[in-house]
Amino acid sequence: MGIDAVIFDMDGIIFDSERLILDCWGKVGEKHQLVGVREVLIKCIGTNKVKTDEILYQHYGKLYEKYAQEASQIFHAYVDENGLPVKKGARELLQFLKDEKVPVGMASSTRKAAVEAELKQAGLYDYFQSITGGDQLERSKPEPDIYLMACEKMGIEPQYIYAIEDSHNGIRAAYRAGMMPIMVPDILPATEEMRKMNVEVFGDLLQVKAYFQRKMALEA
Repeated sequence: MGIDAVIFDMDGIIFDSERLILDCWGKVGEKHQLVGVREVLIKCIGTNKVKTDEILYQHYGKLYEKYAQEASQIFHAYVDENGLPVKKGARELLQFLKDEKVPVGMASSTRKAAVEAELKQAGLYDYFQSITGGDQLERSKPEPDIYLMACEKMGIEPQYIYAIEDSHNGIRAAYRAGMMPIMVPDILPATEEMRKMNVEVFGDLLQVKAYFQRKMALEA
């Protein structure tokens, strides 16, 4: 079996944004003396805005909107000045797939408009043939909906598509969609559950590129 297509998650895979978000919320937590901010935010990794809002509301009540706005302001101030940090190997892997004419898609829990804006700002937008955002469907990862929609857009059956993910919810979603998940852990480690669902687990995207290169060489 060759590499028919690859669909990427964005936050924690293409961009080192999850760590930045945790840092921003950490500053808000210090300011307002919030307890367990990191643990609360980790529960949100891999989910869309609706699910994230539910989790934050459970812990902080109506004040979560104020805290989220403050964290967003810190986040966007950093990004406006520095841009989003791109993960190691992201550009190299995307260029390799483009050179090999492998179709590439995006399935991110972030709003589609924000995904497109961030990819354009980083000069990565043109690598993707299709983009699916978390606001385009009701159910969030770990449900398979977003990956099923992304596969449908690409016109390729899920079982022939690799999904590159960092989060547990993302891996669960890709696995339930019937895809071939590859985990590149970011904030969350690869647990035994994750290893059972994955084709492979790699330390960074350069290792994913090398894996695809070996696979292509064996099938040449």
